Amino acid sequence: MSDSHISSGSHHLGVSRRKWIQGMAACALLETACAWGTNVRSRPQYRAAIIGHTGRGDYGHGLDVAWRDVPGVEIVGVADPDAAGLAEAVKRLGDPPGFADYRQMLEKVKPDFVSICPRWVDQHCDMVLAAVAAGVKGIYLEKPMCRDLAEADRMIAACEKQGVKLAIAFQTRYSPKLRVISELIDSGQLGEIIEIRVRGKEDHRGGGEDLFVLGIHMFNLMHFFGGEPLWCFASVEQNGRPIQAQDVQPGNEGLGPLAGDAVHAIFRLTKGPMGYFDSRRNVSGRPPRFGIQIFGSKGIVQSFDTGQIPDAFFLPDSSWSPGRSKKKWLPISSAGVDQPEPIDDPGLHGGNILAIKDLISAVEEDRQPLASMYEARLATEMIMAVFESQRLGRPVTFPLETRVNPLTLLT
Repeated sequence: MSDSHISSGSHHLGVSRRKWIQGMAACALLETACAWGTNVRSRPQYRAAIIGHTGRGDYGHGLDVAWRDVPGVEIVGVADPDAAGLAEAVKRLGDPPGFADYRQMLEKVKPDFVSICPRWVDQHCDMVLAAVAAGVKGIYLEKPMCRDLAEADRMIAACEKQGVKLAIAFQTRYSPKLRVISELIDSGQLGEIIEIRVRGKEDHRGGGEDLFVLGIHMFNLMHFFGGEPLWCFASVEQNGRPIQAQDVQPGNEGLGPLAGDAVHAIFRLTKGPMGYFDSRRNVSGRPPRFGIQIFGSKGIVQSFDTGQIPDAFFLPDSSWSPGRSKKKWLPISSAGVDQPEPIDDPGLHGGNILAIKDLISAVEEDRQPLASMYEARLATEMIMAVFESQRLGRPVTFPLETRVNPLTLLT
Protein backbone atom coordinates (compact mmCIF):
# COMPACT_ATOMS: atom_id res chain seq x y z
CA MET A 1 0.00 0.00 0.00
CA SER A 2 1.37 3.43 -0.94
CA ASP A 3 2.27 6.07 1.63
CA SER A 4 -0.65 8.24 0.63
CA HIS A 5 -3.60 6.29 -0.69
CA ILE A 6 -7.21 6.66 -1.66
CA SER A 7 -9.42 3.60 -1.42
CA SER A 8 -12.05 3.19 -4.10
CA GLY A 9 -15.59 4.31 -3.36
CA SER A 10 -15.11 6.00 0.00
CA HIS A 11 -12.17 8.31 -0.84
CA HIS A 12 -10.32 7.71 2.41
CA LEU A 13 -6.96 9.47 2.46
CA GLY A 14 -4.39 7.99 4.87
CA VAL A 15 -0.93 9.06 6.03
CA SER A 16 1.66 6.35 6.50
CA ARG A 17 3.70 6.02 9.69
CA ARG A 18 6.83 6.91 7.68
CA LYS A 19 5.36 10.13 6.30
CA TRP A 20 3.94 10.98 9.74
CA ILE A 21 7.42 10.58 11.28
CA GLN A 22 8.95 12.74 8.55
CA GLY A 23 6.36 15.45 9.12
CA MET A 24 6.80 15.47 12.88
CA ALA A 25 10.58 15.53 12.51
CA ALA A 26 10.32 18.58 10.26
CA CYS A 27 8.14 20.35 12.84
CA ALA A 28 10.64 19.52 15.58
CA LEU A 29 13.53 20.92 13.51
CA LEU A 30 11.63 24.12 12.79
CA GLU A 31 10.75 24.66 16.44
CA THR A 32 14.33 23.96 17.51
CA ALA A 33 15.62 26.45 14.97
CA CYS A 34 13.21 29.10 16.21
CA ALA A 35 14.24 28.47 19.80
CA TRP A 36 17.93 29.06 18.96
CA GLY A 37 17.26 32.15 16.87
CA THR A 38 18.16 30.58 13.54
CA ASN A 39 17.07 32.54 10.51
CA VAL A 40 14.04 30.51 9.36
CA ARG A 41 11.14 31.54 7.17
CA SER A 42 8.77 33.67 9.23
CA ARG A 43 5.08 32.83 9.10
CA PRO A 44 2.59 35.29 7.69
CA GLN A 45 0.06 36.72 10.09
CA TYR A 46 -3.12 34.66 10.23
CA ARG A 47 -6.56 35.54 11.54
CA ALA A 48 -8.44 32.95 13.58
CA ALA A 49 -12.06 32.95 14.77
CA ILE A 50 -13.56 30.81 17.52
CA ILE A 51 -17.03 29.22 17.54
CA GLY A 52 -18.36 28.02 20.89
CA HIS A 53 -21.76 27.33 22.38
CA THR A 54 -22.01 27.51 26.15
CA GLY A 55 -24.40 24.88 27.45
CA ARG A 56 -24.32 22.90 24.20
CA GLY A 57 -20.79 21.61 23.97
CA ASP A 58 -19.09 24.76 25.25
CA TYR A 59 -15.56 25.10 23.82
CA GLY A 60 -14.68 21.43 23.67
CA HIS A 61 -11.36 20.28 25.01
CA GLY A 62 -9.61 23.66 24.92
CA LEU A 63 -9.94 24.20 21.17
CA ASP A 64 -10.32 27.94 21.80
CA VAL A 65 -7.41 28.80 24.09
CA ALA A 66 -4.83 26.79 22.13
CA TRP A 67 -4.79 29.46 19.42
CA ARG A 68 -3.36 31.98 21.90
CA ASP A 69 -0.14 29.94 22.05
CA VAL A 70 0.44 29.57 18.30
CA PRO A 71 2.89 32.19 16.94
CA GLY A 72 1.72 34.35 14.06
CA VAL A 73 -1.99 33.95 14.78
CA GLU A 74 -4.38 36.67 15.95
CA ILE A 75 -7.79 35.76 17.38
CA VAL A 76 -10.13 38.21 15.64
CA GLY A 77 -13.51 37.05 16.87
CA VAL A 78 -15.47 34.63 19.04
CA ALA A 79 -19.11 33.59 18.69
CA ASP A 80 -21.41 32.12 21.34
CA PRO A 81 -25.21 32.50 21.53
CA ASP A 82 -25.06 32.40 25.35
CA ALA A 83 -24.40 35.94 26.58
CA ALA A 84 -22.63 34.98 29.80
CA GLY A 85 -20.54 32.34 28.04
CA LEU A 86 -19.61 34.82 25.32
CA ALA A 87 -18.48 37.40 27.88
CA GLU A 88 -16.26 34.82 29.57
CA ALA A 89 -14.81 33.69 26.25
CA VAL A 90 -14.00 37.25 25.17
CA LYS A 91 -12.10 37.77 28.42
CA ARG A 92 -10.37 34.39 28.20
CA LEU A 93 -9.23 34.94 24.62
CA GLY A 94 -7.74 38.42 25.02
CA ASP A 95 -10.75 40.64 24.28
CA PRO A 96 -11.53 39.93 20.62
CA PRO A 97 -14.89 41.10 19.21
CA GLY A 98 -17.77 38.91 20.41
CA PHE A 99 -20.77 37.78 18.39
CA ALA A 100 -24.00 36.00 19.27
CA ASP A 101 -24.25 34.49 15.77
CA TYR A 102 -21.30 32.62 14.25
CA ARG A 103 -22.46 33.29 10.69
CA GLN A 104 -22.41 37.02 11.36
CA MET A 105 -18.94 36.71 12.85
CA LEU A 106 -17.62 34.79 9.84
CA GLU A 107 -19.00 37.42 7.46
CA LYS A 108 -17.69 40.32 9.54
CA VAL A 109 -14.14 39.27 10.49
CA LYS A 110 -13.32 37.06 7.48
CA PRO A 111 -10.90 34.71 9.29
CA ASP A 112 -8.26 32.53 7.68
CA PHE A 113 -8.88 29.78 10.23
CA VAL A 114 -11.81 28.84 12.41
CA SER A 115 -11.93 26.61 15.46
CA ILE A 116 -15.28 24.81 15.80
CA CYS A 117 -15.22 23.94 19.47
CA PRO A 118 -18.59 22.63 20.72
CA ARG A 119 -18.67 18.98 21.73
CA TRP A 120 -22.32 18.69 20.68
CA VAL A 121 -22.11 16.92 17.35
CA ASP A 122 -25.43 18.02 15.86
CA GLN A 123 -23.98 21.49 15.20
CA HIS A 124 -20.79 20.43 13.43
CA CYS A 125 -22.03 19.95 9.89
CA ASP A 126 -23.79 23.33 9.66
CA MET A 127 -20.82 25.12 11.25
CA VAL A 128 -18.33 23.54 8.87
CA LEU A 129 -20.47 24.35 5.82
CA ALA A 130 -20.84 27.97 6.98
CA ALA A 131 -17.08 28.31 7.54
CA VAL A 132 -16.33 26.91 4.08
CA ALA A 133 -18.86 29.28 2.50
CA ALA A 134 -17.19 32.19 4.32
CA GLY A 135 -13.88 31.44 2.59
CA VAL A 136 -11.71 30.14 5.42
CA LYS A 137 -8.48 28.32 4.61
CA GLY A 138 -8.55 25.81 7.45
CA ILE A 139 -10.86 24.41 10.13
CA TYR A 140 -9.99 22.78 13.46
CA LEU A 141 -12.96 20.69 14.54
CA GLU A 142 -13.81 19.03 17.84
CA LYS A 143 -14.49 15.30 17.70
CA PRO A 144 -16.64 13.39 16.87
CA MET A 145 -16.79 14.73 13.33
CA CYS A 146 -20.55 14.46 12.82
CA ARG A 147 -23.62 12.28 13.36
CA ASP A 148 -23.44 9.99 10.33
CA LEU A 149 -21.66 9.38 7.05
CA ALA A 150 -24.12 11.44 5.02
CA GLU A 151 -23.06 14.52 7.01
CA ALA A 152 -19.38 13.55 6.69
CA ASP A 153 -19.77 13.26 2.93
CA ARG A 154 -21.37 16.73 2.73
CA MET A 155 -18.64 18.30 4.83
CA ILE A 156 -15.85 16.72 2.81
CA ALA A 157 -17.45 17.57 -0.54
CA ALA A 158 -17.71 21.24 0.49
CA CYS A 159 -14.10 21.35 1.71
CA GLU A 160 -12.83 19.63 -1.43
CA LYS A 161 -14.71 22.04 -3.71
CA GLN A 162 -13.20 25.11 -2.02
CA GLY A 163 -9.79 23.63 -1.16
CA VAL A 164 -10.35 23.99 2.60
CA LYS A 165 -8.22 21.89 4.98
CA LEU A 166 -10.05 20.37 7.93
CA ALA A 167 -8.29 18.82 10.92
CA ILE A 168 -10.07 16.86 13.64
CA ALA A 169 -9.10 17.08 17.32
CA PHE A 170 -7.39 13.67 17.57
CA GLN A 171 -4.69 15.10 19.84
CA THR A 172 -2.96 11.76 20.38
CA ARG A 173 -2.29 11.48 16.65
CA TYR A 174 0.26 14.28 17.09
CA SER A 175 1.99 12.76 20.11
CA PRO A 176 5.76 12.28 19.66
CA LYS A 177 5.30 8.97 21.47
CA LEU A 178 3.74 7.62 18.28
CA ARG A 179 7.13 8.01 16.61
CA VAL A 180 8.74 5.83 19.28
CA ILE A 181 6.00 3.18 19.00
CA SER A 182 6.30 3.23 15.21
CA GLU A 183 10.03 2.66 15.50
CA LEU A 184 9.40 -0.35 17.77
CA ILE A 185 7.15 -1.78 15.07
CA ASP A 186 9.29 -0.88 12.04
CA SER A 187 12.51 -2.10 13.66
CA GLY A 188 10.95 -5.49 14.41
CA GLN A 189 11.32 -5.18 18.19
CA LEU A 190 7.59 -5.81 18.57
CA GLY A 191 7.65 -8.61 16.02
CA GLU A 192 4.75 -9.32 13.69
CA ILE A 193 1.66 -7.37 14.73
CA ILE A 194 -0.99 -9.98 15.51
CA GLU A 195 -3.88 -8.02 16.99
CA ILE A 196 -4.88 -4.57 18.20
CA ARG A 197 -7.32 -4.19 21.09
CA VAL A 198 -9.05 -0.99 22.17
CA ARG A 199 -11.59 -0.26 24.89
CA GLY A 200 -13.67 2.72 25.86
CA LYS A 201 -13.93 4.17 29.36
CA GLU A 202 -16.82 1.83 30.20
CA ASP A 203 -18.39 4.24 32.66
CA HIS A 204 -22.05 5.35 32.52
CA ARG A 205 -21.54 5.90 28.79
CA GLY A 206 -20.43 2.31 28.20
CA GLY A 207 -21.75 0.68 25.04
CA GLY A 208 -23.04 2.82 22.16
CA GLU A 209 -22.14 6.24 23.60
CA ASP A 210 -18.66 5.07 24.58
CA LEU A 211 -18.20 3.68 21.06
CA PHE A 212 -19.05 7.06 19.54
CA VAL A 213 -17.44 9.54 21.93
CA LEU A 214 -14.23 7.73 22.94
CA GLY A 215 -14.01 4.87 20.49
CA ILE A 216 -13.49 7.37 17.69
CA HIS A 217 -10.06 8.27 19.14
CA MET A 218 -9.10 4.63 19.36
CA PHE A 219 -10.32 3.80 15.85
CA ASN A 220 -8.08 6.53 14.49
CA LEU A 221 -5.09 4.95 16.24
CA MET A 222 -6.15 1.45 15.17
CA HIS A 223 -6.16 2.67 11.57
CA PHE A 224 -2.78 4.36 12.01
CA PHE A 225 -1.06 1.25 13.33
CA GLY A 226 -3.07 -1.49 11.61
CA GLY A 227 -4.21 -0.02 8.30
CA GLU A 228 -7.66 0.55 6.87
CA PRO A 229 -10.46 -1.81 7.86
CA LEU A 230 -11.68 -4.29 5.26
CA TRP A 231 -14.71 -5.60 7.14
CA CYS A 232 -16.43 -5.43 10.53
CA PHE A 233 -18.47 -8.01 12.44
CA ALA A 234 -20.13 -6.71 15.60
CA SER A 235 -22.71 -7.29 18.30
CA VAL A 236 -24.57 -4.49 20.08
CA GLU A 237 -26.66 -5.51 23.09
CA GLN A 238 -29.11 -3.98 25.53
CA ASN A 239 -29.71 -5.79 28.83
CA GLY A 240 -28.06 -8.93 27.49
CA ARG A 241 -30.02 -9.21 24.23
CA PRO A 242 -29.51 -7.81 20.71
CA ILE A 243 -30.72 -4.23 20.37
CA GLN A 244 -34.15 -3.62 18.87
CA ALA A 245 -35.82 -0.57 17.38
CA GLN A 246 -37.42 0.35 20.73
CA ASP A 247 -33.96 0.57 22.32
CA VAL A 248 -32.90 3.42 20.03
CA GLN A 249 -32.94 6.78 21.82
CA PRO A 250 -31.53 10.26 21.11
CA GLY A 251 -27.89 10.22 22.18
CA ASN A 252 -26.33 12.69 24.57
CA GLU A 253 -24.45 15.72 23.22
CA GLY A 254 -26.36 15.70 19.95
CA LEU A 255 -24.89 12.39 18.81
CA GLY A 256 -28.06 11.33 17.04
CA PRO A 257 -29.71 7.91 17.46
CA LEU A 258 -27.92 5.60 19.90
CA ALA A 259 -28.52 2.21 21.48
CA GLY A 260 -26.74 -0.48 23.42
CA ASP A 261 -25.10 -0.91 26.81
CA ALA A 262 -22.54 -3.39 25.45
CA VAL A 263 -20.56 -3.40 22.20
CA HIS A 264 -18.29 -6.17 20.87
CA ALA A 265 -16.65 -5.60 17.46
CA ILE A 266 -13.91 -7.12 15.32
CA PHE A 267 -12.23 -5.54 12.29
CA ARG A 268 -9.97 -7.04 9.63
CA LEU A 269 -7.14 -4.54 8.97
CA THR A 270 -5.14 -4.19 5.78
CA LYS A 271 -1.72 -4.43 7.44
CA GLY A 272 -2.54 -7.89 8.75
CA PRO A 273 -3.73 -7.76 12.37
CA MET A 274 -7.25 -8.16 13.65
CA GLY A 275 -8.66 -5.16 15.49
CA TYR A 276 -11.02 -5.44 18.45
CA PHE A 277 -13.24 -2.92 20.24
CA ASP A 278 -15.18 -3.65 23.40
CA SER A 279 -17.22 -1.54 25.82
CA ARG A 280 -19.70 -2.38 28.58
CA ARG A 281 -21.62 0.05 30.74
CA ASN A 282 -20.56 0.68 34.34
CA VAL A 283 -17.65 -1.76 34.53
CA SER A 284 -14.89 0.85 34.66
CA GLY A 285 -12.09 0.53 37.17
CA ARG A 286 -9.57 3.04 38.52
CA PRO A 287 -7.63 3.85 36.48
CA PRO A 288 -9.90 3.01 33.54
CA ARG A 289 -8.92 0.53 30.84
CA PHE A 290 -9.48 3.14 28.13
CA GLY A 291 -6.70 2.90 25.56
CA ILE A 292 -5.06 0.80 22.87
CA GLN A 293 -2.96 -2.36 23.09
CA ILE A 294 -0.81 -3.59 20.21
CA PHE A 295 0.09 -7.27 20.47
CA GLY A 296 3.15 -8.43 18.52
CA SER A 297 4.90 -11.78 18.28
CA LYS A 298 7.70 -10.38 20.47
CA GLY A 299 5.83 -8.20 22.94
CA ILE A 300 3.07 -5.71 23.71
CA VAL A 301 2.72 -1.93 23.49
CA GLN A 302 -0.09 -0.32 25.42
CA SER A 303 -1.11 3.30 25.60
CA PHE A 304 -3.78 4.86 27.77
CA ASP A 305 -5.97 7.93 27.44
CA THR A 306 -5.43 10.80 24.99
CA GLY A 307 -3.34 13.95 24.72
CA GLN A 308 0.12 15.08 23.71
CA ILE A 309 1.92 12.66 26.04
CA PRO A 310 -0.40 9.76 26.96
CA ASP A 311 0.90 7.03 29.25
CA ALA A 312 2.51 4.28 27.17
CA PHE A 313 4.48 1.11 27.98
CA PHE A 314 6.40 -1.65 26.19
CA LEU A 315 6.57 -5.25 27.38
CA PRO A 316 9.35 -7.17 25.52
CA ASP A 317 7.72 -10.55 26.17
CA SER A 318 6.61 -12.95 23.43
CA SER A 319 4.45 -14.87 25.93
CA TRP A 320 2.49 -11.70 26.85
CA SER A 321 2.68 -12.96 30.42
CA PRO A 322 5.12 -11.10 32.67
CA GLY A 323 4.02 -13.27 35.56
CA ARG A 324 5.59 -16.26 33.81
CA SER A 325 8.45 -14.60 31.94
CA LYS A 326 9.42 -12.17 34.74
CA LYS A 327 9.82 -9.45 32.10
CA LYS A 328 8.96 -5.90 33.14
CA TRP A 329 6.89 -3.20 31.54
CA LEU A 330 9.11 -0.35 30.29
CA PRO A 331 7.75 3.20 30.08
CA ILE A 332 7.69 4.87 26.67
CA SER A 333 8.51 8.58 26.58
CA SER A 334 8.83 10.95 23.64
CA ALA A 335 12.62 10.42 23.99
CA GLY A 336 12.42 6.63 23.68
CA VAL A 337 11.82 3.42 25.63
CA ASP A 338 12.74 3.60 29.32
CA GLN A 339 13.90 7.22 28.94
CA PRO A 340 12.85 10.24 31.04
CA GLU A 341 10.05 12.33 29.54
CA PRO A 342 11.40 15.75 28.47
CA ILE A 343 7.98 17.30 27.73
CA ASP A 344 6.17 18.78 30.72
CA ASP A 345 2.73 19.36 29.13
CA PRO A 346 1.12 15.92 28.97
CA GLY A 347 -2.44 17.08 28.42
CA LEU A 348 -4.70 18.01 25.53
CA HIS A 349 -3.46 21.61 25.29
CA GLY A 350 -0.09 20.62 23.88
CA GLY A 351 -1.79 18.26 21.44
CA ASN A 352 -4.11 21.04 20.28
CA ILE A 353 -1.15 23.32 19.62
CA LEU A 354 0.61 20.62 17.56
CA ALA A 355 -2.59 20.00 15.60
CA ILE A 356 -3.10 23.71 14.86
CA LYS A 357 0.51 24.15 13.73
CA ASP A 358 0.13 21.14 11.45
CA LEU A 359 -3.14 22.56 10.06
CA ILE A 360 -1.41 25.84 9.24
CA SER A 361 1.45 23.97 7.57
CA ALA A 362 -1.06 21.86 5.64
CA VAL A 363 -2.63 25.03 4.23
CA GLU A 364 0.76 26.48 3.32
CA GLU A 365 1.98 23.24 1.73
CA ASP A 366 -1.36 22.30 0.14
CA ARG A 367 -1.50 18.88 1.77
CA GLN A 368 -3.89 17.13 4.13
CA PRO A 369 -3.43 17.55 7.92
CA LEU A 370 -2.19 14.46 9.75
CA ALA A 371 -5.61 14.05 11.41
CA SER A 372 -7.57 15.00 8.31
CA MET A 373 -11.25 15.01 7.45
CA TYR A 374 -10.71 11.71 5.65
CA GLU A 375 -9.24 10.19 8.81
CA ALA A 376 -12.23 11.50 10.77
CA ARG A 377 -14.71 10.09 8.28
CA LEU A 378 -13.04 6.68 8.36
CA ALA A 379 -13.20 6.59 12.18
CA THR A 380 -16.88 7.57 11.95
CA GLU A 381 -17.40 4.82 9.36
CA MET A 382 -15.94 2.25 11.74
CA ILE A 383 -18.53 3.33 14.33
CA MET A 384 -21.37 3.11 11.82
CA ALA A 385 -20.10 -0.31 10.68
CA VAL A 386 -20.63 -1.64 14.19
CA PHE A 387 -24.30 -0.65 14.13
CA GLU A 388 -24.74 -1.80 10.53
CA SER A 389 -23.28 -5.23 11.26
CA GLN A 390 -25.66 -5.63 14.20
CA ARG A 391 -28.61 -4.51 12.05
CA LEU A 392 -27.83 -6.96 9.25
CA GLY A 393 -26.58 -9.79 11.47
CA ARG A 394 -23.44 -10.34 9.40
CA PRO A 395 -20.03 -8.83 8.59
CA VAL A 396 -20.11 -5.63 6.55
CA THR A 397 -17.40 -4.46 4.15
CA PHE A 398 -15.84 -1.05 3.63
CA PRO A 399 -16.80 1.39 2.25
CA LEU A 400 -20.27 1.16 3.73
CA GLU A 401 -23.16 1.48 1.32
CA THR A 402 -25.43 2.78 4.09
CA ARG A 403 -24.58 6.45 4.70
CA VAL A 404 -27.32 7.24 7.26
CA ASN A 405 -27.10 6.04 10.85
CA PRO A 406 -28.03 2.32 10.61
CA LEU A 407 -29.98 2.56 13.87
CA THR A 408 -32.61 4.60 12.02
CA LEU A 409 -33.23 1.54 9.80
CA LEU A 410 -33.91 -0.96 12.60
CA THR A 411 -37.36 -2.50 12.40
